[in-house]
Amino acid sequence: MAMVNIRRDVEDKFYRYKMPLLQIKVEGRGNGIKTVVPNMEDIARALNRPPTYPTKYFGCELGAQTSMANDRYIVNGAHTADRLRELLDSFIEQFVLCPSCKNPETELVITGKSGHEDMHRDCKACGRQNGVNMRHKLVAYILKNPVKKKEKGKKGKKGGMTAEANVGGPMVFEKGAEDGSGEDEDASPSGTPAPGDQGVPTTGTDIDDVLGRSDPVLGNPDEAEEVSKKLAKTDLNGGDDEDDEDADSPYALLGGWLEDNKDASDADIVNKIKESGIAGKYKVLVEIGHHLFTDEVAKEIDARIPLLQALVTSEKHQKGLLGGLERLLALSPNSDALLAAGTTSKVLMALYQADILDEEFVKNWGTHVSKKYVDKEKSKKVRKSADAFLKWLDEADDESESE
Repeated sequence: MAMVNIRRDVEDKFYRYKMPLLQIKVEGRGNGIKTVVPNMEDIARALNRPPTYPTKYFGCELGAQTSMANDRYIVNGAHTADRLRELLDSFIEQFVLCPSCKNPETELVITGKSGHEDMHRDCKACGRQNGVNMRHKLVAYILKNPVKKKEKGKKGKKGGMTAEANVGGPMVFEKGAEDGSGEDEDASPSGTPAPGDQGVPTTGTDIDDVLGRSDPVLGNPDEAEEVSKKLAKTDLNGGDDEDDEDADSPYALLGGWLEDNKDASDADIVNKIKESGIAGKYKVLVEIGHHLFTDEVAKEIDARIPLLQALVTSEKHQKGLLGGLERLLALSPNSDALLAAGTTSKVLMALYQADILDEEFVKNWGTHVSKKYVDKEKSKKVRKSADAFLKWLDEADDESESE
């Protein structure tokens, strides 16, 4: 991994503070084109800032929408690596470096009461406290999504990383529970201690706080991102019984409830999942894909994007969602008409542009017929209906390579 000085105006190769060189990947085309920063988490860890902060800064400066769900950090539109590196330097100057000693060993400290907050950079190197430009649009986002410090000795689920409680000591970003790797990540990628002592942003303290809300919080993309992170940490996929298909199973009961409550709010659906004791399970997405939508799924899917962004936290969840949609389209009395109209392609396009489905996963799904959710002949027809979208993906990749 190519490393550069955090202060790129410093040419000393022995400069202590390093970060990975920002990389980009442009995906899609036309109105769906977007720029992904695949190593944003590594960069943010070196800066000791949540990866959402620099991503949101890019959006503010470029006037573009950003997406930060499922550990992917995306800026809508096509942007060059050089342009984003310039903006990253500007973010570092305004929200990381100490103006007095020019070191990045700072933490953002918020003071004051709600509606009258102030924010400054507290430098652990020289002890100075320097303000930030409170009129910048990013400040409003940071105030709504402050960094939460971790308690001493507390571990994340599945052997997550611990955090030091001493002032100025290293604090770490807790990885999602999907891989369960438990790698120690309390140092920057260069091997030097991560400056400051900040952790990850949060808008709640417990998954129950989020899942128990009755208001439609998922209408807000930032709220959806936080719900997604919390659901990822409670994902117990390994405990799903593959033969748990009887009529009294919580999944079957959820499916029946969805059939009768297709107009339920996102928050009500999440609460129902929680009450059923199956939060985080991939089979929830099978039921949602199969029973929440009707034959008008191509038109209905956009309204449920925030809900799906919150619930789809792994590749297994993506498989579950497509499995449910496969049943919906293949078992409908109007199946032939729906598939002939390219409904599968339309639905996949909406999910892909919302960053719910990964490009490589969709390509693999499109070329591998399965009999898990419907018989093979029906499975082939559903994938045939996705030809237009899959061809669009291939052409977009060809264009990116030629550029």
